[in-house]
Amino acid sequence: MEDPQFTVLLTTASPGGVATYKAIRTVTGLSLWHSRQLLGSAPVIALEDIPFDLAADAARRLRQAGVPAAVRCGWCRRVLSDDTPVDPGPCTSPFWPTPHCQANSLTTCGCGLCAAYGPLPGHTPYHRP
Repeated sequence: MEDPQFTVLLTTASPGGVATYKAIRTVTGLSLWHSRQLLGSAPVIALEDIPFDLAADAARRLRQAGVPAAVRCGWCRRVLSDDTPVDPGPCTSPFWPTPHCQANSLTTCGCGLCAAYGPLPGHTPYHRP
C-alpha cells in the first residue's frame, strides 16, 4: 500500500523579515526574493507531495521562524495546523484505512491488515467485539 503524500501550506501572509525569508528559503530551496514573494502570496503551497515526517518538520521550522504554516494530507485533505495529528475522523481516502492515516491521532487499530501482518508502527491491535 502506498503512503499518502503531504503538502506544506503557508496559511496567511505575515510580516516578513530576514528570518522568515531565510526559513522559507531553507525549507523550499527558493531564493530570498522568491521566498518573499511566496510569503506575500499566502495562502499558498510551499512544498508538495512529500512524506509526513518531512512535511511536519518543514512546517515546524517555518512556525518557529514566525511563518504561519500547516500540513495537509494528500488523500483525506485534512489540515494539521501544528505538529500534532488531527482528531480521529473519517479519512476520505479509498486506499488508506482511517486508523492508518498519518493525519490521524488514532493509535489502535482493528483492521484486517494489522491482524494479518502485525500493527503498523505506533499502533497497537485491538479486536472488535
